[in-house]
Amino acid sequence: MHILIMPEDFRHDQYLLPPLFASLFRRHLRLPRAKIVVCQNPKLGGVGEALKRAKIQAVVERYQYRTDIFILCVDRDGDTARRGALDALESHMQNTNRFFFLAENAWEEIETWILAGLDLPKDGNWADVRAAIHVKEEYFDQLVKMRDIYAGPGREHKDLGREATWRIARIRQLCPEDFGTLSQRLGCLLSLP
Repeated sequence: MHILIMPEDFRHDQYLLPPLFASLFRRHLRLPRAKIVVCQNPKLGGVGEALKRAKIQAVVERYQYRTDIFILCVDRDGDTARRGALDALESHMQNTNRFFFLAENAWEEIETWILAGLDLPKDGNWADVRAAIHVKEEYFDQLVKMRDIYAGPGREHKDLGREATWRIARIRQLCPEDFGTLSQRLGCLLSLP
């Protein structure tokens, strides 16, 4: 099984999403040999570009013969209409016998999923994290500073991303509207004959 993760901007998400999805496929979906790859070429270039049908169609056409499942992951960024845009994109892509296409928006940023798998500082409140729009700046970056783990490009994302994936069930539970729903949809998709 080959999965292509399509983040709106792979620069940081390339360190967060592969271990997260590898853990989801291994522990929850029982597919330990799933090959997870992040789309870097072409670079989607932000959520505006990632929601363009032509851009997504070009990625799918490029990788369709070596990909079973395409998963577009974007930040919601406080835009409550974003799910509707993703639904329209999914409908346009229409799953085929060769591949499936799913899209999800992280409430409010991909870093939220990682924080769900980590222990927050003692004064941290999950409800506050979940309600924040700028999760990366307000919570993720603060945790990086508190742990003093910055040591090079992507290091903080690698370290925290790997650590969080040990708690995939907790991430699904604490993020039911987005990551939990995506994991359920993947489970239903994979149980099809």
